[in-house]
Amino acid sequence: MKPLPLTFCKRLLLALLVCPLAFPACASESAEPLPSNFTLRGFGTLGATRSSSSQADFVRDLSQPQGSRGQWSGTLDSLLGVQANYRFSQQVEGGLQVVSRYRYDGSFQPEAHLAFLKYDFNPSLSLRAGRIGPEFYMQADSRLIGYSYLPVRPPTDYFSPLPFYHMNGGDFTLTVPAAQGLAKFKVFYGVAGEKVPTAAVGTWDFTGSRIFGGYVDYLQGAWQWRLSYAQLQFSQDLPVNKVRDALRLTGVPSAVAAADALTVTDRRVHYYSAGLVYDKGPLQAQLMLGHTMHESTIFENISAGYGLVGYRISSLTPYLGYSRAKSARKKLTTGLSNEIAPFAAMNAGVVATMNSHVDQSTFFLGARWDIQPNVAFKAQWDRVRGHADSVAFVQGEAAGWDGRTNVLSLTLDFLF
Repeated sequence: MKPLPLTFCKRLLLALLVCPLAFPACASESAEPLPSNFTLRGFGTLGATRSSSSQADFVRDLSQPQGSRGQWSGTLDSLLGVQANYRFSQQVEGGLQVVSRYRYDGSFQPEAHLAFLKYDFNPSLSLRAGRIGPEFYMQADSRLIGYSYLPVRPPTDYFSPLPFYHMNGGDFTLTVPAAQGLAKFKVFYGVAGEKVPTAAVGTWDFTGSRIFGGYVDYLQGAWQWRLSYAQLQFSQDLPVNKVRDALRLTGVPSAVAAADALTVTDRRVHYYSAGLVYDKGPLQAQLMLGHTMHESTIFENISAGYGLVGYRISSLTPYLGYSRAKSARKKLTTGLSNEIAPFAAMNAGVVATMNSHVDQSTFFLGARWDIQPNVAFKAQWDRVRGHADSVAFVQGEAAGWDGRTNVLSLTLDFLF
């Protein structure tokens, strides 16, 4: 099993010593009480995951450079987070959330995921500004708080196209009564500041990429519906300059045009999604659908979705689900003949650069055991089945990757 970094283990051990999970309250009776306008909370996950395939790294999402590759790994889902909120007045509140998780550079370096000021104009309208989480999909803002959702992790087939967790900007939220329920409207704008690892071309920096989006929610009783749209405009190109430069040096117009088509700078990616959640009594059910459309030729457009059903029996909630993701191929012709060795190498480089195909499905089965009001243990089995050329949602695939793996995951999620 791949061990957790020592620094992360020290932080987690400190949290467990300060806020014992055996007790619902963190502070002892003799401790000084916190001011009534200040709250300090934390969350975390201890996880262990094993994929049956040694041909590719199974990862939680594309922000992780490595994952489980035929052996146990403790890095995919393990994390520790702390959030502090301070209410300056009845209308003004500040929040700060720091999270230590497995990052693009292979470290668990703590990072501020939230750092904002919120102003409530009235009970229906509010504004946040600072570092916030972009809500591209339903439940995307709580992906790191394992205790808040039913399965071990948000379904990979659906959430993998979202390898970023925060932006610097702001959002407006309006909540109004509608019919028998509540309608919620949100718009957000900001710039990204994260990086994503890519095995083929190195780290891709999203810093400065502009994000815009919004959604409409409707809540009535046990039901919640959402329609959302978001876009990201890339500020920096993929590090594939060698391929583009080689194509331009040929002087062949079709090759130069192909080089231009491989750029992503100032190109947008559009995210469309619809979600439905039912949660009443022992029954929980979710249905999510999404479509990701890239303006750049280098990435394929992806359609994805998942369904999830769970039924609570006392403190145990067994659940099952199914997810599916499929992308549409894009073709790019350089006009260079494969009969000439240097041109054949350029064509191969173009194919490798555009290798973002996904065509896979996952059946997952698991159970959640709520040990205490703030502690849950989960066990889950994933049956991943994809075509051999489905490589978008794994890292470091080998030449013999057949798109198939079985994944066993165990997690302990907690709040303090």
